[in-house]
Amino acid sequence: MTSETRNMIAAVVLSLLVVVGWQYFVITPQVEQAAQQAEIAARQSAQEDAADLATPQASGEVASQVAATTPDSFASRAEAINSTERVRIETPSLTGSINLVGGRIDDLSLKKYRETVEEDSPIITLLSPANAPGGFFVEQGWVAAAGGNAKVPNGETLWNVGENRTLSPGNPVILTYDNGEGLIFTRTIEVDDKYLFSIKQSVTNNSNGDIALFPYARVARHETPDVAGFFILHEGPIGVLGENNLVEKTYKDMQDERQADYEATGGWLGFTDKYWAAAIIPDPEAQINARFSWNKPAQNDIYQTSFVVRTPTVVAAGASADSNSYVFAGAKVEADIYQYEQELGIDRLELLIDWGWFNFITRPMFIVIRWLSELTGNFGIAILLVTVLVKALFFPLANKSYASMAAMRKVQPEIKALQEKFGDDRAAMQKAQMELFQREKINPVAGCWPMLIQIPVFFSLYKVLFVTIEMRHAPFFGWIQDLAARDPTNIFNLLGLLPYDPTAIPFIGGFLAIGIWPLIMGITMWVQMQLNPPPTEPTQAMIFGLMPIIFTFMLGTFPAGLVIYWAWNNFLGIIQQYYIMRRHGVEVNLLENMSNALRRKKPKSDKSAN
Repeated sequence: MTSETRNMIAAVVLSLLVVVGWQYFVITPQVEQAAQQAEIAARQSAQEDAADLATPQASGEVASQVAATTPDSFASRAEAINSTERVRIETPSLTGSINLVGGRIDDLSLKKYRETVEEDSPIITLLSPANAPGGFFVEQGWVAAAGGNAKVPNGETLWNVGENRTLSPGNPVILTYDNGEGLIFTRTIEVDDKYLFSIKQSVTNNSNGDIALFPYARVARHETPDVAGFFILHEGPIGVLGENNLVEKTYKDMQDERQADYEATGGWLGFTDKYWAAAIIPDPEAQINARFSWNKPAQNDIYQTSFVVRTPTVVAAGASADSNSYVFAGAKVEADIYQYEQELGIDRLELLIDWGWFNFITRPMFIVIRWLSELTGNFGIAILLVTVLVKALFFPLANKSYASMAAMRKVQPEIKALQEKFGDDRAAMQKAQMELFQREKINPVAGCWPMLIQIPVFFSLYKVLFVTIEMRHAPFFGWIQDLAARDPTNIFNLLGLLPYDPTAIPFIGGFLAIGIWPLIMGITMWVQMQLNPPPTEPTQAMIFGLMPIIFTFMLGTFPAGLVIYWAWNNFLGIIQQYYIMRRHGVEVNLLENMSNALRRKKPKSDKSAN
């Protein structure tokens, strides 16, 4: 073995020793400390609190009270709520209670929203106790630093409450817990008139030594909730975490990953449903370890989002310290969320609402629709007015497109003459036709633009109707009492005269949701197509003839507001196209074209037939 070889081996061995030593003595302790700080992710039920956290159990007296009042599970939500002492929550927007066992916000309903459009329908339930069906709750607390033995409150701690036993705007609730070892924990909870809770956790150290604690917060959800499953809408774990940007996970993602950790400054995380959400929000300047986690200790899946502040709160002997955070729990009202984001400096809280890829169109469109609805008192009328504005905005482009289509109408006799001249010689026919288009300065694809420019607008309006709570249960006129739901009428049961639901028929039921407005939309689409030059190819003619029928069935299950928009847009397009074609010297006999189409006759080849 040469000296060069021995030196190389020695260098490699020494390098490995350095790497292993650095990993063992430096990196591993840091990772273990971060893991301990985020360990509260494992506290997802009363049983897990004792098994997974390195936190002391409650005193004997408190433990006996918890054991007597916190059984494993209850058959109903009401039984679980009534089993523990609670503090009322009563605001213009919320009703519910805070569980004094654990100090959790685990009973919350939304007073302004009901499950259906019926006036006597139950109001929406958002949060529920952990030991009730569909447990969904928010919790704050402290984690002792590595090597510390401070007795901190946990999910089984029974808190004392001050004189005020009803949380309302301007009337905070103060919870206290004395650990019997010199530490007094205080939790001050405030709420506004909408959906934001402000949580101040304080620790007073009356012991003889300093203590170091890490504040945490978590949102836990027991059982996998039902979700719509539409690709355009995210429902499930969500957060905005600094450089990690928007983090969206499905419940299946959580099960597959089991645990995902992120570092961030500020931000927020929680769970979002279609119209409601619960999220925990640290101080915007706080450096946090955030975690998305899942486990299944028994029969139910348990999902959790949590954060731990990375910098410990050191409380000197005889001193006090506190930590602040927020909880959003309620309806995803755009104006409220935007206000919280601006006033509190919360990073991109607006992304609680899934505005989609066309955010730059979707949100401004919603703001305009909301403004018009405030003027008119009706979201449906606002949609009609927005359609007029969109038509006006794209009028120059549509004008060129319709002008090109008018020119196509004028040369139809010449095109038919070319067809007769060249017969089956397609190459010669196409060459002669292109020469005709060039001579007459016609762009054959220009007629597609009116349809193409509608696609992002159509999709954005679909998102607005589908995801914004302002559209939920918003009435129009007549039988349309919810613009976000499909037209409730159905032509296949004669608009309700026959006592059965066609959509319940196996296999084909999903295609039978044809109400009055989808039918109107299909008719207006067909009428507008009669203004266009008929396709020269039989296959193209067949496809274009089927399009109104396909769209009628396709949009039958879409939100009624979207179908109304499309029908109204078609109607305005008919007027606009008719006017432009007449202005360019094309005589348009719309009724004759419609009659020919219905009788499946070829229109005359002279200009007067056009």
